[in-house]
Amino acid sequence: MDEDERQMRQQLMLHEALVKAMDRRDEVFQVIEDSEDVDEAIRRVGQLLGVGELGSRAVLNLQARRFTRDQRQAIASYAEELRSRLPDRR
Repeated sequence: MDEDERQMRQQLMLHEALVKAMDRRDEVFQVIEDSEDVDEAIRRVGQLLGVGELGSRAVLNLQARRFTRDQRQAIASYAEELRSRLPDRR
């Protein structure tokens, strides 16, 4: 795997984590609210969404204004574009 492909895969993973969070926003917000600290929130968001630490951190760093339908669609579209550019489309 070359560096460009590795970077695309990482971007895809982050965008897919954001889409999952947007689709389950109420659960994500509840998990964050119920967490004692940021480290616990990162761990619990990761467990909830089935994503790694980088994906969880991306979700916690997402500004609330990005949870609108048009922003979700833009993120999902970009994830699909990345996926289509990968050799195995995954």
